[in-house]
Amino acid sequence: MNSMSHDSALKHLIDTNFLEYASYVIKDRAIPFLEDGLKPVQRRILHTLHEVDDGKFHKVANIVGHTMRYHPHGDASIEAALVNIAQKNYLIDQQGNFGNILTGDPASAARYIECRLSPLARETLFSPEITDYTDSYDGRNREPVFLRAKIPLLLMSGVEGIAVGLSTKILPHNFAELLQAQMAILKGEDFELYPDFAQGGLVDISQYQRGKGRVRLRAKVEVRDPKTLVIRELPYGSTTESLLASIENAIQRGKLKIASINDFTTEHVEIELRMGHGVNANELLPRLFLYTDCETSMSLSPIVIQDQQPVELSVHQILEANTRLLQQTLEKELQMQLEKLRHRYRDLVLVQIFIENKIYQALEDADDLGELKAMLRATLEPMLDEQYVPVPEESIDKLLNIPIRRITRFDSDKARADLAAIAEEMGVLRQHLSQMTAYTIRWLEDMLKRYGKDYPRRTELSAFDSVDVTEVAVQDLKVGYDRESHYLGSDIRQGEAVPCSSFDRMLLFFESGSYKVIEVPQKLFIEEPLRHYDRQGRLPEASVLYRDPEDGHIYMKRFVVSQFILNKVYRFIPEGAQLVYFSVEAEPLLQLHFEPKARTRVTQQLVDFAKMRVKSVSSKGNRVTDREIAGIQVLERSALPEAPGLTAGATH
Repeated sequence: MNSMSHDSALKHLIDTNFLEYASYVIKDRAIPFLEDGLKPVQRRILHTLHEVDDGKFHKVANIVGHTMRYHPHGDASIEAALVNIAQKNYLIDQQGNFGNILTGDPASAARYIECRLSPLARETLFSPEITDYTDSYDGRNREPVFLRAKIPLLLMSGVEGIAVGLSTKILPHNFAELLQAQMAILKGEDFELYPDFAQGGLVDISQYQRGKGRVRLRAKVEVRDPKTLVIRELPYGSTTESLLASIENAIQRGKLKIASINDFTTEHVEIELRMGHGVNANELLPRLFLYTDCETSMSLSPIVIQDQQPVELSVHQILEANTRLLQQTLEKELQMQLEKLRHRYRDLVLVQIFIENKIYQALEDADDLGELKAMLRATLEPMLDEQYVPVPEESIDKLLNIPIRRITRFDSDKARADLAAIAEEMGVLRQHLSQMTAYTIRWLEDMLKRYGKDYPRRTELSAFDSVDVTEVAVQDLKVGYDRESHYLGSDIRQGEAVPCSSFDRMLLFFESGSYKVIEVPQKLFIEEPLRHYDRQGRLPEASVLYRDPEDGHIYMKRFVVSQFILNKVYRFIPEGAQLVYFSVEAEPLLQLHFEPKARTRVTQQLVDFAKMRVKSVSSKGNRVTDREIAGIQVLERSALPEAPGLTAGATH
């Protein structure tokens, strides 16, 4: 009993700790927040840069050290995240070698490179007065719960993260297109968004379901001449190093015939491929996409943290939420500005009344500070508008601390002009607050005008022609079948050799009337005798005669195997039927010879498969005869005279 109790307690402890760990990894490590599109380490880096921002560059090592006050996971993760943010060229200005996203070269050590916030980041990320803060992990500092980002950072930069039990992958989008889409949202117009990558390249968006689904990515390849291909842009997620490695691997496996590779990449990608003897550049291009990382694909999963929960949202839903947050942030900033102006206006009015009405002279009779403040408040408040009553304590203290020099030099005209200017500014703010949608659109238009030209679209949207693997793939395997040992595969040299590629599948027809499709084997034992084997990609048209077990009649049928599940056994004739004839030749012509029968003159029959339509593999076919067949003779169609006696059998 004690053992069972101990096991139960241990299971509860493991379950609880695992759930806490999973929740921590999801919310505080791997998955970004919907509000600002940042993971915690990224938010802490930007918050630190804002804290130390003085317009000058800071050593990355210093920023990493300062960020460790908020991030408890070591300097390596902070440095890697900072370099990653800087390489996006949105939020961090760089000085020194921050690596190269084209070649994959790493950044220099943190002590050698410097960074600071970019003008875009300063203008759009930080609003301390309306930002919610929480204690850091050790309680010594305060950090933002999320930044009041006015730009859709999540969709601008893209994100990839793996947590416990889930992962997220969101592709980057074009900055200018995102702002234009936000304006469309505010105007109630339709919009579409597609990925855009700093590396350029091409993207097939035919399966891009607003951030979900799948995309295919290609390098931009130029055919310079019949013997030369030049790679000009990379697919997203690749570098020249990884791309060259995939090309060299394909050459070593005999998939590509390339005589030389020259990498001239500097600020722009330029990889020159010279064709081998007897190879044309246009012919090799499809194989380049098939066998190398010049074409890749990605499955997408846009998962974010919303209201402390991981949720899957489309790109449109994310941008709509970002647009709502932008409008709320701008509204709160306007309200803060208006409140500051109201305080400033009230203080100027109080000073004006205090000095022009010489109230300071009437305060000489007060016996103590408390009575002095009460007398001053009682004198001032009847002279003020209701919106400025009651007068706060700090305003009373300011009046009592006005130096005599300011009182003697007070300029009433200047004070009235200042009050008029503040009142006008407050009126403008109130107008903005009454028209927040229009104000937000104007803000986006201004951002687009000032920053949009810095971020042109680099990736070309396209719909790729699917590479026909069976046509393009190198058929470097020979599959044979030993009818004595019943082994099939690329290691078997007996029987008819069927040329295949590693992408092919084998279609096997058995004597029993069944078939299945398998991967190309190296050496596989086949338990029952094979009637025919071939590449499934050829889609052979089969013609068969079989005797039905129910009525004993001979039936004929033509079919093509086009749909299947790998390694699953199917029937092409009914269960228990006897296979009489099988062929994959085109439209065979047969002479059936019947067993002699008393009082029967007809001893043979012509069967022409050309007169029968190709049907599904599960069809029963057409009835031919109920006679016993003594032999089957295959005839040459060209040598046969025209005769009306040809038949495809009676329709069943």
